[in-house]
Amino acid sequence: MAITAAMVKELREMTGAGMMDCKKALTATEGDMEAAVDFLREKGLATAQKKAGRIAAEGVVDTLVSEDGKNAVVVEVNSETDFVAKNEKFRNYVAQVAEQAMETSAADIDAFLAEPWKFDTTKTVNEALAGMIAIIGENMHIRRFQKVAAPEGFVSSYIHGGGKSAVLLAVSSDIINDEVKDMAHNLAMQIAAMRPVYVSRDEVDQAYIEKEKEILLAQIMNDPKESQKPEKVIQGMIQGRIQKELKEICLVDQVYVKAEDGKQTVGQFVAEVARKTGAKIALKSFVRFETGEGLEKRVENFAEEVAKQMA
Repeated sequence: MAITAAMVKELREMTGAGMMDCKKALTATEGDMEAAVDFLREKGLATAQKKAGRIAAEGVVDTLVSEDGKNAVVVEVNSETDFVAKNEKFRNYVAQVAEQAMETSAADIDAFLAEPWKFDTTKTVNEALAGMIAIIGENMHIRRFQKVAAPEGFVSSYIHGGGKSAVLLAVSSDIINDEVKDMAHNLAMQIAAMRPVYVSRDEVDQAYIEKEKEILLAQIMNDPKESQKPEKVIQGMIQGRIQKELKEICLVDQVYVKAEDGKQTVGQFVAEVARKTGAKIALKSFVRFETGEGLEKRVENFAEEVAKQMA
């Protein structure tokens, strides 16, 4: 398979490795991007993350929570420019998309776009979108939505940076008061900032752990000094690195960012609030959207952007 410059560029942006190293990795893996990332990690040439989303496209994410707090939805609507993303008309439209998504039974975006638009049932969602594109004057698309439910508690919502990222956190609790709500809000902020992947280690797939062990072992074996250590020491190093990673990707194992001692974990913070309030609290799930995650950004001259909007 021919390795193109575009493939090398994509792998470099994903891993931070050098151009020649990326080309070598793609050649060795016959153009398999996922395998090339692993190849670079094993050689110690890539960042720890397999894939860092390229936060690029403009637009906003928005949330909507039901009156009883037990259901919520988060949506992402993209625009071509940040100029439009800050436009009040665009933001009002995104809020309408969130209302539509709250009530939808669609399982994917295609089905969502095909259903009647809540605010004008003579049109589909896609036709209403086309109408907004004509009004605003640049391309837009409804990228994704996700619902979250907490029938035995409530959903906490947090939006950061005026719609740059959004979090929904489902909490199970038999007592819902201001202290419990404040706890959930603080944790939603933590999720936005610290980007955990799982609530707890119970959710981590064992296959993921085994794959990480393989990569870590390959990294050690490629290091002349580390590879000379006894097998027991090497296995201990691998286990230590796995535990460190789990503390970063599992919410309850992360250090609570507002901890006064800088040591209290999120799990310990939740337990503390539960003791103080007498509530039975459990963090059930969360979803985090970031605008343009994984999409390429179109570079545009700001002066031209303003002129285009004025026209």
